[in-house]
Amino acid sequence: MNNGDQTKGAGSNQMWGGRFDGGPSAIMREINASIPFDKALWRQDIAASKAHVTMLGAQGIVSGEDVEAILSGLGKVAAEYEANGVPEDWALEDIHMTTESRLAELIGPAAGRLHTARSRNDQVATDFKLWVRDAIDQADAGLEALQKALVTRAGEHAASIMPGFTHLQTAQPVTLGHHLMAYYEMMARDRSRFADARARMNRCPLGSAALAGTGFAIDREMTAKALGFDGPSANSLDGVSDRDFALDYLSAAAQCALHLSRLAEEFVLWASQPFGWIALPDSLSTGSSIMPQKKNPDAAELVRGHSGRITGCLVSLMMTMKGLPLAYSKDMQDDKPPVFEAASLLALSIAAMTGMVADTQFSTERMRSAAELGYATATDLADWLVREADIPFREAHHITGAAVKLAEARGVALDQLPLQDLKAIDARIDERVIAALSVEASVAARSSHGGTAPGQVRLRVAEARITLGMDAS
Repeated sequence: MNNGDQTKGAGSNQMWGGRFDGGPSAIMREINASIPFDKALWRQDIAASKAHVTMLGAQGIVSGEDVEAILSGLGKVAAEYEANGVPEDWALEDIHMTTESRLAELIGPAAGRLHTARSRNDQVATDFKLWVRDAIDQADAGLEALQKALVTRAGEHAASIMPGFTHLQTAQPVTLGHHLMAYYEMMARDRSRFADARARMNRCPLGSAALAGTGFAIDREMTAKALGFDGPSANSLDGVSDRDFALDYLSAAAQCALHLSRLAEEFVLWASQPFGWIALPDSLSTGSSIMPQKKNPDAAELVRGHSGRITGCLVSLMMTMKGLPLAYSKDMQDDKPPVFEAASLLALSIAAMTGMVADTQFSTERMRSAAELGYATATDLADWLVREADIPFREAHHITGAAVKLAEARGVALDQLPLQDLKAIDARIDERVIAALSVEASVAARSSHGGTAPGQVRLRVAEARITLGMDAS
């Protein structure tokens, strides 16, 4: 890497032209260079340059001979980058000048025509949009795979009973399939947010030039179409200064990371010995350097930790953009590192949770036993009193509380209390109540739309499989 002490660029700067008598200082060269991170945009930069020069040729702005030379040269540059990576010369500042410089070495002065009717401002906005759009597509594909894993496991455990919690206290029995399908719904909303962000960002800034557009007779519709955009951006000032698309991506990524973190936290809890509900796959666990019995849920913990870093990336870019006047300011060079970091962390988090969901072993008997603790069917007793004895719910709540107190004093579950003891609490209770107090009866009774009853879970799983194309022949 150029450490800033090389003399390349001394004198009149090759890229800035004749405005400056001297080259930049070592400090300026280092603070100004973005090539260490924006080299990640090389594929997008090559694609946008090819679209731009093809349009210039179609409009008669650049000769066909020069267009062919430039396209051929860009192809060679891309092949070099693919094979050897992008060289880092801080004197060239960024990926755009690095590519143009190498192109000039390959094809000579014709390379200088590539930058006709564009600026680095609209060039980087276009490249960055293309990169973020690709990142959205990758996140969506990863989330689809995670959804499929959730749906598969939910179908296997549509009737497996576990305790449902509020305040991390036993509330009511639910099914494991129902619990997993809750995360399927969260991921569906995450995918919708990414889709919304993609649709909103899909206007092409190329042709906005520095900020005011260009006097050349360019065809912005042509370049937009070639790059897969819905059309060109409508305002050149906005085209080069807009980073809403990056903020939209980071916002969706942060929300997704929060969902992944919640799932990871539950897996951490469930894998602990006091719970003992799951055995995480060895491939996503680690051991201890001193305690041989340990199997640590490190992957889940790192997913949980990554949510904070991804949210930090969102806040970082928001603070960068909050006070910038139109159009382009050098602060915006700092837009890419948080997006690149968030995208990398999110991809890892999605992949890790997909593997965990797919390969975790569930101890369903232990889950069911836990569901019988904490008087999780108390609400079923209250509901029975309302439904069968026509007692107002508040009164039924009070009667049920007395029954729970008695069961707690005797150290038994509600459905293990003798009928005569229940009748002693309230004479309107009869033998029919016993059938309503098991955990199986409790989950079966929750058959309202979206409820935890096994039949409802199987219905939601079937719908999800259709949505995901899992049953397509």
